[in-house]
Amino acid sequence: MTPPSTQKTGAPRSLWRNREFVALWSGQVVSTLGAQTSGTAMPLLVLGTTGSPSDAGIVAASGTLPYLIAHLPAGALVDRWNRRTVLLVSELCAGLALLTVPAALWLGRVTVAHLAAVAFVQGLCFVFFGLAERAALPGIVPTSLLPTAIAHNEARARGAALVGPPLGGALFGISRTLPFLADALSYFAACVGLLFIRTDPRNRPTTPTESLWRSTTAGLRWVWRHPLIRAALLLIALSNLVFHALVLILVVLARHHGATPTAIGTMLGIYSAGGLAGALAATRLHRHFTPRSVIIGANWIWAALLPLFAFTSDPLLIGAIGAATAFVGPLWNVVIISYGTVLVPNELLGRVNSAAMTLSWGVMPVASLGAGYLLTTVGPVGAVWALAALMLAAAIAATASPAVRSAPPLPTTEESAPRPSISAYAVAAVEGEDDMAETQLTHKQALAAVIQALGGTWDTERAVLALRVAGYEPTGDEAAGKEARRNLRELAEDGLIERPDPEQAVYRLA
Repeated sequence: MTPPSTQKTGAPRSLWRNREFVALWSGQVVSTLGAQTSGTAMPLLVLGTTGSPSDAGIVAASGTLPYLIAHLPAGALVDRWNRRTVLLVSELCAGLALLTVPAALWLGRVTVAHLAAVAFVQGLCFVFFGLAERAALPGIVPTSLLPTAIAHNEARARGAALVGPPLGGALFGISRTLPFLADALSYFAACVGLLFIRTDPRNRPTTPTESLWRSTTAGLRWVWRHPLIRAALLLIALSNLVFHALVLILVVLARHHGATPTAIGTMLGIYSAGGLAGALAATRLHRHFTPRSVIIGANWIWAALLPLFAFTSDPLLIGAIGAATAFVGPLWNVVIISYGTVLVPNELLGRVNSAAMTLSWGVMPVASLGAGYLLTTVGPVGAVWALAALMLAAAIAATASPAVRSAPPLPTTEESAPRPSISAYAVAAVEGEDDMAETQLTHKQALAAVIQALGGTWDTERAVLALRVAGYEPTGDEAAGKEARRNLRELAEDGLIERPDPEQAVYRLA
């Protein structure tokens, strides 16, 4: 088995020839569709059982509560535990929890407390699985194919969001038990796919050397120390705030103009279709745009599109504008997630991802409250203008950010044309330069710049990954490892890095 940083030069150039990725992705297509199906049926079951919208709200809140309270500790635990085991246990627990719902229906013992507990377990398993999947992906997919893999995962989620709700409603209409049985079976089917993953997930569970609290906050500390990741997450949080509030505002806006429930459903379907189309397009588009243009351009596109909602009363046109905004989202996600996967030290991937999810998803309750306040005080049209103003502020902030303007390129499979290395961008970011095309560095200089920019601990595996991202093309695994070890030793001799434990070939900044 070959870690991603030392992939053989003969590694598959297509994801669909990567058996382990296909097994993981295919299983998650089924599982994600099942989750969307039961997610639609759950509020219908609560309303059909108690007739209380507040009870439906309690169950829904229970399902999202883990997103707020569990992400940080889950990230620390994912980095301590075997990630393949976390993936399997998460799917099994979610499937077993779902099976209790049809059992309760058959016995006539359905209660709000039981459904809330099931929703909480599902949400908790979703948190652990998502963090473990992102952290394990570099062990399954070569670095050059990571953006494409992430784009396929985006398409998977968007497609399930489009197909799952009507499927869940249809199954619920046939029998109340069917959506939950289908979802439980989908989790078990995903477990079968996970059994085909044999690649080392890259983390070695060891005895913890720091407290759980310090380990939990390590991701937040890493994010704050790195300007590009910090700026990207703040932009994500602001865009999530806008778009989470936007959905409710658009529904009220359409109703304000007299749209029927069917028309509103069609409007939201068109909106979701734009996201699916964007996810499919992102598998190729990410190769044709620099990350800098995506981060800045996406925010300006959203800033230009949002005011258009205030000038139309047609729900179909509202849906079309929404589809245009949703089309851009997957490309944005591919760039940001790929950056995190490539730049973050593997031993911190779970914790940094958990910090990112806490920051970016933590704004959603605020968005819901803010949308309600705006609708009450200024009405749906005024609320649209308020969100448009926030999006304009985000676009200006993205354009003005030095870290975003000096964002390095992502690794690609196409190396025919020369391109500046990531280390060149790191040096230029420190010196405040924008023109980096002519910067040429030796392998040792490139590695030194990346170590200074990212910090953390450095072993042979991580050094090879940094050199590959910087443009180094070794003839094989042995040559890559030898080059990385030589550069690390020379940098230690120069006093840039040090080796705290003589028994381990692990370095850190001196």
